[in-house]
Amino acid sequence: MPDARARLASVEIGGRAPVAVMGVINVSPESFHPGSVYGADSILRVALEMVGAGAMLVDVGARSTAPYLATEISEAEESDRLARAVERLADKLPVPVSADTARPAVARAALEAGARVLNDVSGLADPALAREIAAHDASLITMAAPGPGRSPGAPIATVRAVLGEALARAGAAGIPEERIAVDPGIGFFREGAVAWHEWDVAVLRGLAALHALGRPICVGVSRKSFIGALTGRTATEDRLSGSLAATTAAVLNGAALIRAHDVRETLDAVRVAERLREPHA
Repeated sequence: MPDARARLASVEIGGRAPVAVMGVINVSPESFHPGSVYGADSILRVALEMVGAGAMLVDVGARSTAPYLATEISEAEESDRLARAVERLADKLPVPVSADTARPAVARAALEAGARVLNDVSGLADPALAREIAAHDASLITMAAPGPGRSPGAPIATVRAVLGEALARAGAAGIPEERIAVDPGIGFFREGAVAWHEWDVAVLRGLAALHALGRPICVGVSRKSFIGALTGRTATEDRLSGSLAATTAAVLNGAALIRAHDVRETLDAVRVAERLREPHA
């Protein structure tokens, strides 16, 4: 496996570090997976349960970014939701809090509220977002995302190119390379010559090619729609088994960080897959 390492706040990923799991908490009622949405009275309890189950980070989202849902909310509403949630967790968890947003003003509010990692689903499309991350000395997970004017080509080549551009923007803003991980954007490329679910399969199958970027890879497959397409499971609550299978594939192909709704079960799959990918004695 590649030696690329990163430190996301206090968490080292990649290299010889064990594959880490990042738990997902949403405060967005419009989220694609209703089982991931928690209110103000439960997010701390759930976050602590995730940490107890082995989560090394907790990622908080306040706006659904599922590209197939009409879920747009205002920047002000997202900022208020996210900052309030981060404030409830940041000084009470023994692990770093990650804020899931692509809006600079929302990122600023979350980082000021105590988030130490920014999970960006836009490939740093807005340079102001990178500047906020750098100004707050935060760590970054940046995701490949289709952008305006870009026609997707072959899945891995397209993802690698988009992530390369994002890394260049991060470097230009002064974000240290050793604080960055990349995400191939499973579930986000919906338009193109390749059917969207086949695109996701191709990216997972070819994940190892992304090691050429020199950054640890974060993968989020948990309960996503391509699993429903492959299994016929239309309800997200029925996609755990498929999620664990996809997680295993991601780890076997070199993922260093797995973003998941179901921490305990995912960590079991991760640990088994890690042993399977070890070189023969």
